Amino acid sequence: MAFQKGTLILVDYTAKVKDSNEVFDTTREADAKSSSIHDANAKYQPRLVSVGESWVLKGLDDALANTKAGDKLSIEVPPEKGFGVRDTGKVRMIPLRKLGEDAEKVTVGDTIEIDERTGIVRFIGSGRVQVDFNHRFAGKTIIYDLNVIKSLDTDQDKVLGLLKRRFPIDESKIKFEIKGAAVDVNIPEEAMMMEGLQMVKRSIANEIFKFVPALEKVNFVDTYNKPKQEKPAEQKTEKPVEQKAA
Repeated sequence: MAFQKGTLILVDYTAKVKDSNEVFDTTREADAKSSSIHDANAKYQPRLVSVGESWVLKGLDDALANTKAGDKLSIEVPPEKGFGVRDTGKVRMIPLRKLGEDAEKVTVGDTIEIDERTGIVRFIGSGRVQVDFNHRFAGKTIIYDLNVIKSLDTDQDKVLGLLKRRFPIDESKIKFEIKGAAVDVNIPEEAMMMEGLQMVKRSIANEIFKFVPALEKVNFVDTYNKPKQEKPAEQKTEKPVEQKAA
């Protein structure tokens, strides 16, 4: 049975560019290592997707709507349903001096930010630099080697999945408890200092309300554990040496 729009599913995949076989995204650590895109700080785990709600590329989203748990398939995403077709109007020639102090450091292939836009340097010469503001994979067909692991059907699984999506840490460190129409979420100590934590908490609450309608309140609990103090080493006291009378 195909998934309905808004169904939360877990997928495991590796994505590559069709014409070059360049792997650029994966949930599998082994594939990341074999493709030289491994990030030691990344958490490799199945990805949570809400079917039909643009959490992934449109071509992939459309294909997932016609899958079911346990499916293993290869999905081909054309440019118009992926990163877009190439637009020559997004390729501009810019005076090299506009790059300021970075002008001497820039080389072809570099990604730079200019006028609050990100582009790739395609050519440098005659005091000018050609910058391509198309997406890196614009015009490219993308191939997804994908496994549909399962759909999240219980409130417990949905909350856990949504928390793991926002807190990319070990599952064992994610603690929460559903109490009637409320859920208490313990903020993992590793996430206390993460950038934009308040926005993350708001996003989590909104997603829980959307995907778990029975819940009406989300309580976030910040817990700080007192660091364990090492016991001071016992000092050995030397016995005084008795001096014999002469």
